[in-house]
Amino acid sequence: VQLVESGGGLVQAGGSLRLSCAASGSTFSIDVMGWYRQAPGNQRELVAQIFRGGGRINYADSVKGRFTISRDSAKNTMYLQMNSLTPEDTAVYYCNAWGRGLSYWGQGTQVTVSS
Repeated sequence: VQLVESGGGLVQAGGSLRLSCAASGSTFSIDVMGWYRQAPGNQRELVAQIFRGGGRINYADSVKGRFTISRDSAKNTMYLQMNSLTPEDTAVYYCNAWGRGLSYWGQGTQVTVSS
């Protein structure tokens, strides 16, 4: 499975961005997809994840009510709509896919929120 993120950039506090993650390869094997982020000096943390079929979704407490994860199975693409961004959301955002005991990562996309 190959994952390619896009949609990062620089935005002012209070603004919005939408990240995309396009999956290719053995996408039929994917059970869970998620977004993680890593800020300088911090560990990588889970932001949101969505299970196959979209019936189960989890969010980190810090993004609940502001971020929305979604998945278009027909396009093999996952999205993260980020609203009301704050400087604390500044990080490299990574797409992750997990299935059949294997975990895959994208290359990451930088999100910078200015105050």
